[in-house]
Amino acid sequence: MAFENLSDKLQNALAKLTGKGKLNEKDIDMAMREVRLALLEADVNFKVVKDFVKSVKERAIGKDVMESLTPGQQVIKIVNDELKNLMGESEQKIHFSSKPPTVIMLCGLQGAGKTTHGGKLAKHLKSTGKRPMLVACDIYRPAAIKQLEVVGSKAEVPVFSMGDKISPVDISKAAIEEARRNGNDIVIIDTAGRLHIDDTLMKELQEIKSAVEPDEILLVVDAMTGQDAVNVAKEFNETLDITGTILTKLDGDARGGAALSIRAVAKKPIKFIGTGEKLDALEPFRPDRMASRILGMGDVLSLIEKAESAMDEKKARELEEKILSQKYDFNDFLDQLDQMKQMGPLEDLLKMIPGVNNKALKQINIDDKQIDRIEAMIRSMTEKERRNPEIINPSRKKRIAAGAGVSPVELNKLLKQFKESKKMMKQMGKLGKNMKRGNMRMPFFK
Repeated sequence: MAFENLSDKLQNALAKLTGKGKLNEKDIDMAMREVRLALLEADVNFKVVKDFVKSVKERAIGKDVMESLTPGQQVIKIVNDELKNLMGESEQKIHFSSKPPTVIMLCGLQGAGKTTHGGKLAKHLKSTGKRPMLVACDIYRPAAIKQLEVVGSKAEVPVFSMGDKISPVDISKAAIEEARRNGNDIVIIDTAGRLHIDDTLMKELQEIKSAVEPDEILLVVDAMTGQDAVNVAKEFNETLDITGTILTKLDGDARGGAALSIRAVAKKPIKFIGTGEKLDALEPFRPDRMASRILGMGDVLSLIEKAESAMDEKKARELEEKILSQKYDFNDFLDQLDQMKQMGPLEDLLKMIPGVNNKALKQINIDDKQIDRIEAMIRSMTEKERRNPEIINPSRKKRIAAGAGVSPVELNKLLKQFKESKKMMKQMGKLGKNMKRGNMRMPFFK
């Protein structure tokens, strides 16, 4: 995961400061030396590192910090502030045109993920009530148009194409007219890429820009390429004056340097980050939350948002009623597992909890496959068995375990845990009813 090594090293460097009652300039210098090395190893641009460390040090040796009762904590706050400043301080949203459709032009090198992230962006905007349309302007790469049509189908968003014989400029202009006719308020243009920047690519992009006057020009860059991503951003910005970037593959083994360097070098914000292969794995980039994650301070707001987007409000109310009336069964448990899986990998969710750092996570055995095994066991049960687990006798257990590909011991463990959880829910139900009746009394008050 991106930032993991950087996060570990920054936290270790700063932890040495929090353990001291008072700090002197030598302490700050030693910590900043470790911070500098951590950033350079994360492939952050050298000049960006130099300016960052200088700014942190100037603030850290100030009177307010050195004479503070908690100087170490004050330094961490300064590092957090400077990380936010480095990445853009606040979330930069899409600029929507006052006269629809809003035109978003995606550009970048081949392999950065333009087509896929065009679909992700379309799905994200659709979830906010917009009516996006994707436009196939990559007429050179084999099957590029077909790929966009497949992505558009998955995102349930229309795709406009005119084949590979019409110029991308004419396709773009025709797409905007089509969007006006059909009431699509956003047009996302998927342009062609190259294996490297060349004059032909840039000329075509300039012609599309001139013809359609896009409201947003978003550069899609691969975080895995590190400093190359920063150089690409700089060159595209000089030619097209981009409005922002989409940083992809931030879920991979990227060292994170691109995310910390792009805004400082290209002077343009990161607007979205790709965090996985699924079509909904796209997040608005929020510098303040990312800085907190890097420093091990968690990201509670993002965790809440993920839970809200995954939770079905109607099902949540029904579940509450079932718990109170003691009718909770394996079907309800299966629904909860599905909703939890929609929130993403367990390890990523735990990282959003304040105080849970990478070091602590390494001591916990996080196995997402265990959830898959539990799901398989429940799905191997009949409808009657899910509603009434108490009827599951030894012969039924043998059948269910074989169907799920697990041992009877593992199934027995699940049944025992479920039975215990139902007991706890029964107590909660009684507690809830007492509170509603208004006769709630603590057991030690007679």
